[in-house]
Amino acid sequence: MSVRTVQRKLAPGRFITLEGGEGVGKSTQIARLKDRLEAEGVAVLTTREPGGSPGAEAMRHVLLSGFAKPMGPAAEAMLFAAARLDHLDTKIRPALAAGQWVLCDRFADSTRVYQGALGQVDMALLLSLEGLVVAETRPDLTLILDIDAQKGLARAAARRGSAQTDRFEAENLTAHIAMREAFLAIAREEPARCAIIDADQTLDDVHEAIWRTVRMRLLSGPDGPRPPSAPDAAQPETPQTPPARRRRKVTRTMA
Repeated sequence: MSVRTVQRKLAPGRFITLEGGEGVGKSTQIARLKDRLEAEGVAVLTTREPGGSPGAEAMRHVLLSGFAKPMGPAAEAMLFAAARLDHLDTKIRPALAAGQWVLCDRFADSTRVYQGALGQVDMALLLSLEGLVVAETRPDLTLILDIDAQKGLARAAARRGSAQTDRFEAENLTAHIAMREAFLAIAREEPARCAIIDADQTLDDVHEAIWRTVRMRLLSGPDGPRPPSAPDAAQPETPQTPPARRRRKVTRTMA
């Protein structure tokens, strides 16, 4: 009996984005989700926006420092789009093609919210940029971490300490309330892609809520994921049973 090894083809990875206002804990929860997935044997890449690739990281400084603010929110949206294109081409798409799961701290929804809802850039322009840049590389799952805007700002201030606020943290409370509502509106409009996670809980409770959502939406079965690039176990061939011989009927003739 011979043994046949069945090698699965490399499956494309999964793309998960975490979104939400300031101080919701995206970076902390991405790190926890990465550890949980890797413990299950999944290859994971974590990244962020703006940034994530050398070209996009250079653009991050321009955007978050406020240097681009005088140009207006439409110009900021185009700079975000340029950074996102570099990020996708050099980091996200190659990782997905290699079967990795990509966890990204902010993505295109943040542009819709910060430059759209806050900056009042025409949504048709933002969606045109998104279609051109993102194209088919849309998230499989977007986790929108939600918390009261004032609580989120207090958390962000505690985390920041004496460091200076960035371009978007410095907006007033009214603006942050409007941005929270814009994120929730996206979740309502695209429920198949988005899930709202209550971020006003302990870190452990938020993580468990995220893990339940990821398992329910993306993982194959109640026992967790199968690594995208892992081969199936070797399976023996079923031996072929030879057909039974048919007896010849012999007729004796009396002499």
